Amino acid sequence: MPLLPHTRRIFANPKEPGMSITVRQATIHDLDLIAPLFDGYRQFYGQPADIGAAQRFLRERFQHHESVVLLAVNETGEGAGFVQLYPLFSSVRAARTYLLNDLFVAPASRRRGVAAALMHEAVDYARAVGAVGMSLSTAHTNAAAQRLYESLGWKRDEQFRGYSLAF
Repeated sequence: MPLLPHTRRIFANPKEPGMSITVRQATIHDLDLIAPLFDGYRQFYGQPADIGAAQRFLRERFQHHESVVLLAVNETGEGAGFVQLYPLFSSVRAARTYLLNDLFVAPASRRRGVAAALMHEAVDYARAVGAVGMSLSTAHTNAAAQRLYESLGWKRDEQFRGYSLAF
């Protein structure tokens, strides 16, 4: 069952009976839940804490329909994690793809299946809207994320080398 706007899927955690998370597509009305998670994500990658910047950035993405955010909430309604997808296009395949740009799970919710649930929902969402693939990148040192991606069938790109240019 693909995740579409305003729908949700509940995941029970077999490791912790009674613990479940709900994954749903977020809206601008979820800023108070997502912004602290997004700020934590930025801090993980070495940025200083700045909840205002996190709120502004996310608000702009929602207002301009520039990304899709899937939000995981725990049974008490607290934000457990999120994934942010950016639409892209493959000229070679003449089709839509998605960049899974951001994945973050709150420290208190880690090792409980939240990241895997978010990843599954991201793939289901992309398929449901007709995308032909997804891509992501992670830090060379983020071994836990690499293990997760590989366990879910993602393959390390051995064909292309990525480059970037910072301004």
